[in-house]
Amino acid sequence: MMAGAVMVLAWNYNAAAADLAPLPLEIPQPTLKGTPEDLPSGPNVEPPLEKAPPPFMAPKGVKNVALKKPVTASDKNPITGTLEQITDGQKEAFDDQVVEMRKGIQWVQVDLQDMYKIYAIALWHDHRYIQTYQRVIIQIADDAEFTKNVRTLFNNDFENKAGLGVGKDRQYFETRWGRVIDAKGEVARYVRWYSNGSHLSALNNRTEIEVYALPAK
Repeated sequence: MMAGAVMVLAWNYNAAAADLAPLPLEIPQPTLKGTPEDLPSGPNVEPPLEKAPPPFMAPKGVKNVALKKPVTASDKNPITGTLEQITDGQKEAFDDQVVEMRKGIQWVQVDLQDMYKIYAIALWHDHRYIQTYQRVIIQIADDAEFTKNVRTLFNNDFENKAGLGVGKDRQYFETRWGRVIDAKGEVARYVRWYSNGSHLSALNNRTEIEVYALPAK
Protein backbone atom coordinates (compact mmCIF):
# COMPACT_ATOMS: atom_id res chain seq x y z
CA MET A 1 0.00 0.00 0.00
CA MET A 2 2.76 2.43 0.95
CA ALA A 3 4.84 1.51 -2.12
CA GLY A 4 1.84 2.10 -4.39
CA ALA A 5 1.23 5.49 -2.83
CA VAL A 6 4.87 6.44 -3.39
CA MET A 7 4.63 5.35 -7.03
CA VAL A 8 1.50 7.47 -7.59
CA LEU A 9 3.13 10.46 -5.94
CA ALA A 10 6.23 10.09 -8.11
CA TRP A 11 4.11 9.80 -11.26
CA ASN A 12 2.15 12.94 -10.37
CA TYR A 13 5.37 14.83 -9.69
CA ASN A 14 6.92 13.79 -13.02
CA ALA A 15 3.74 14.61 -14.94
CA ALA A 16 3.60 18.08 -13.34
CA ALA A 17 7.27 18.70 -14.10
CA ALA A 18 6.73 17.74 -17.74
CA ASP A 19 4.09 20.48 -18.04
CA LEU A 20 6.54 23.20 -16.95
CA ALA A 21 9.07 25.17 -18.96
CA PRO A 22 11.41 28.11 -18.27
CA LEU A 23 9.60 31.44 -18.36
CA PRO A 24 10.05 32.90 -21.88
CA LEU A 25 11.79 36.07 -20.71
CA GLU A 26 13.79 38.22 -23.12
CA ILE A 27 16.67 39.59 -21.05
CA PRO A 28 18.02 43.06 -21.95
CA GLN A 29 21.62 43.55 -23.00
CA PRO A 30 24.25 44.08 -20.26
CA THR A 31 25.53 47.58 -19.57
CA LEU A 32 29.10 48.64 -18.89
CA LYS A 33 28.42 50.15 -15.48
CA GLY A 34 30.76 49.24 -12.61
CA THR A 35 29.66 48.15 -9.15
CA PRO A 36 29.67 51.05 -6.65
CA GLU A 37 31.50 50.52 -3.37
CA ASP A 38 28.88 51.92 -1.00
CA LEU A 39 25.86 49.70 -1.62
CA PRO A 40 23.05 49.25 0.90
CA SER A 41 23.33 46.17 3.10
CA GLY A 42 21.67 44.61 6.10
CA PRO A 43 19.02 42.03 6.91
CA ASN A 44 16.42 43.69 4.66
CA VAL A 45 18.65 43.80 1.55
CA GLU A 46 19.61 40.88 -0.67
CA PRO A 47 23.25 40.66 -1.76
CA PRO A 48 23.91 41.81 -5.34
CA LEU A 49 23.48 39.19 -8.05
CA GLU A 50 26.78 37.97 -9.45
CA LYS A 51 25.27 35.78 -12.18
CA ALA A 52 21.96 35.07 -13.81
CA PRO A 53 19.33 33.65 -11.44
CA PRO A 54 17.98 30.17 -12.14
CA PRO A 55 15.12 30.12 -14.66
CA PHE A 56 11.61 30.48 -13.31
CA MET A 57 9.54 27.44 -14.20
CA ALA A 58 5.95 28.05 -15.29
CA PRO A 59 3.26 26.10 -17.14
CA LYS A 60 3.97 25.68 -20.83
CA GLY A 61 2.14 28.20 -23.00
CA VAL A 62 2.17 31.16 -20.63
CA LYS A 63 2.39 34.49 -22.44
CA ASN A 64 3.04 38.08 -21.44
CA VAL A 65 -0.57 39.25 -21.27
CA ALA A 66 0.48 42.75 -20.15
CA LEU A 67 2.05 43.59 -23.51
CA LYS A 68 0.48 46.77 -24.96
CA LYS A 69 -2.25 46.73 -22.28
CA PRO A 70 -3.54 50.02 -20.77
CA VAL A 71 -1.53 51.60 -17.95
CA THR A 72 -2.74 54.13 -15.38
CA ALA A 73 -0.77 55.64 -12.51
CA SER A 74 -0.91 57.77 -9.39
CA ASP A 75 1.38 60.23 -11.23
CA LYS A 76 -0.65 60.93 -14.37
CA ASN A 77 2.02 63.13 -15.96
CA PRO A 78 5.45 61.55 -15.58
CA ILE A 79 8.53 63.77 -15.60
CA THR A 80 9.93 61.83 -18.55
CA GLY A 81 8.44 59.15 -20.76
CA THR A 82 4.83 58.03 -21.11
CA LEU A 83 2.81 55.43 -19.24
CA GLU A 84 2.35 53.39 -22.43
CA GLN A 85 6.07 52.60 -22.38
CA ILE A 86 5.69 50.49 -19.24
CA THR A 87 4.02 47.70 -21.26
CA ASP A 88 5.57 48.33 -24.69
CA GLY A 89 7.98 45.40 -24.56
CA GLN A 90 11.08 47.65 -24.57
CA LYS A 91 13.33 47.29 -21.55
CA GLU A 92 16.90 48.09 -22.54
CA ALA A 93 18.92 50.34 -20.22
CA PHE A 94 18.41 53.45 -22.38
CA ASP A 95 17.41 56.84 -21.04
CA ASP A 96 14.43 57.11 -23.41
CA GLN A 97 12.97 53.80 -22.19
CA VAL A 98 12.72 54.77 -18.52
CA VAL A 99 9.54 56.44 -17.27
CA GLU A 100 10.41 58.78 -14.41
CA MET A 101 7.75 59.73 -11.84
CA ARG A 102 7.72 62.16 -8.96
CA LYS A 103 8.84 61.36 -5.44
CA GLY A 104 6.68 59.84 -2.76
CA ILE A 105 4.79 56.57 -2.88
CA GLN A 106 3.70 56.09 -6.49
CA TRP A 107 1.97 53.24 -8.29
CA VAL A 108 1.32 52.11 -11.82
CA GLN A 109 -1.54 49.82 -12.73
CA VAL A 110 -2.07 47.48 -15.68
CA ASP A 111 -5.51 46.44 -16.90
CA LEU A 112 -5.13 42.98 -18.43
CA GLN A 113 -8.63 43.46 -19.91
CA ASP A 114 -9.72 39.98 -18.87
CA MET A 115 -9.33 37.55 -16.00
CA TYR A 116 -6.12 35.54 -16.18
CA LYS A 117 -4.46 32.83 -14.17
CA ILE A 118 -1.18 34.58 -13.37
CA TYR A 119 1.98 32.58 -12.75
CA ALA A 120 4.74 35.19 -12.80
CA ILE A 121 5.21 38.97 -12.87
CA ALA A 122 8.53 40.34 -14.11
CA LEU A 123 9.65 43.88 -13.19
CA TRP A 124 12.33 46.28 -14.34
CA HIS A 125 12.43 49.59 -12.45
CA ASP A 126 15.64 51.09 -13.86
CA HIS A 127 18.65 48.89 -14.52
CA ARG A 128 20.79 51.72 -15.88
CA TYR A 129 22.23 51.86 -12.35
CA ILE A 130 22.83 49.36 -9.56
CA GLN A 131 20.26 50.45 -6.98
CA THR A 132 17.62 49.14 -4.62
CA TYR A 133 14.05 50.39 -4.81
CA GLN A 134 12.11 50.96 -1.62
CA ARG A 135 8.59 49.97 -0.64
CA VAL A 136 8.11 47.82 -3.72
CA ILE A 137 4.68 46.22 -3.50
CA ILE A 138 2.89 44.13 -6.11
CA GLN A 139 -0.83 43.60 -5.71
CA ILE A 140 -3.51 42.05 -7.90
CA ALA A 141 -7.26 42.57 -7.77
CA ASP A 142 -10.50 41.95 -9.60
CA ASP A 143 -11.44 45.63 -9.97
CA ALA A 144 -9.68 48.84 -11.01
CA GLU A 145 -10.29 50.50 -7.63
CA PHE A 146 -8.53 47.67 -5.78
CA THR A 147 -11.42 46.95 -3.44
CA LYS A 148 -12.32 43.42 -4.61
CA ASN A 149 -10.23 40.35 -3.87
CA VAL A 150 -6.98 42.27 -3.37
CA ARG A 151 -3.93 40.06 -2.90
CA THR A 152 -0.33 41.04 -2.20
CA LEU A 153 2.29 39.02 -4.09
CA PHE A 154 5.41 40.93 -3.03
CA ASN A 155 6.09 43.54 -0.35
CA ASN A 156 9.47 44.82 0.82
CA ASP A 157 7.99 47.76 2.78
CA PHE A 158 9.28 46.46 6.11
CA GLU A 159 8.39 49.78 7.80
CA ASN A 160 4.80 49.79 6.44
CA LYS A 161 5.17 53.38 5.20
CA ALA A 162 2.78 52.69 2.32
CA GLY A 163 0.13 51.53 4.79
CA LEU A 164 -0.42 48.24 2.97
CA GLY A 165 1.03 45.99 5.63
CA VAL A 166 4.48 45.11 6.91
CA GLY A 167 6.48 43.56 4.09
CA LYS A 168 8.45 40.36 4.61
CA ASP A 169 10.35 40.44 1.30
CA ARG A 170 13.79 42.00 0.98
CA GLN A 171 15.00 44.86 -1.18
CA TYR A 172 17.00 43.73 -4.19
CA PHE A 173 19.44 45.31 -6.63
CA GLU A 174 18.28 46.27 -10.09
CA THR A 175 19.89 44.21 -12.85
CA ARG A 176 19.13 43.39 -16.45
CA TRP A 177 17.49 40.18 -15.21
CA GLY A 178 14.76 42.18 -13.49
CA ARG A 179 12.82 40.55 -10.69
CA VAL A 180 10.41 37.68 -11.28
CA ILE A 181 7.65 37.35 -8.71
CA ASP A 182 5.81 34.08 -8.22
CA ALA A 183 2.06 34.68 -8.60
CA LYS A 184 1.20 31.01 -7.93
CA GLY A 185 -1.62 30.85 -10.46
CA GLU A 186 -3.76 33.50 -8.79
CA VAL A 187 -6.62 34.76 -10.96
CA ALA A 188 -7.01 38.52 -11.47
CA ARG A 189 -7.51 41.26 -14.05
CA TYR A 190 -5.57 44.20 -12.55
CA VAL A 191 -1.96 44.47 -11.40
CA ARG A 192 -0.67 47.39 -9.30
CA TRP A 193 3.05 48.15 -8.76
CA TYR A 194 4.16 50.50 -5.95
CA SER A 195 7.51 52.05 -5.12
CA ASN A 196 8.93 54.93 -3.10
CA GLY A 197 12.21 55.88 -4.75
CA SER A 198 15.54 54.11 -4.58
CA HIS A 199 18.64 54.45 -2.44
CA LEU A 200 20.04 56.73 -5.18
CA SER A 201 17.04 58.97 -5.84
CA ALA A 202 13.69 59.97 -4.36
CA LEU A 203 12.13 59.72 -7.83
CA ASN A 204 10.26 56.63 -9.00
CA ASN A 205 11.32 54.95 -12.22
CA ARG A 206 9.67 52.23 -14.30
CA THR A 207 10.98 50.52 -17.41
CA GLU A 208 8.73 47.49 -17.93
CA ILE A 209 6.28 45.09 -16.34
CA GLU A 210 5.43 41.70 -17.82
CA VAL A 211 2.64 39.42 -16.62
CA TYR A 212 2.90 35.76 -17.60
CA ALA A 213 -0.42 34.01 -17.50
CA LEU A 214 -2.97 31.71 -19.08
CA PRO A 215 -6.65 32.47 -19.72
CA ALA A 216 -8.75 31.89 -16.62
CA LYS A 217 -11.65 30.40 -18.57
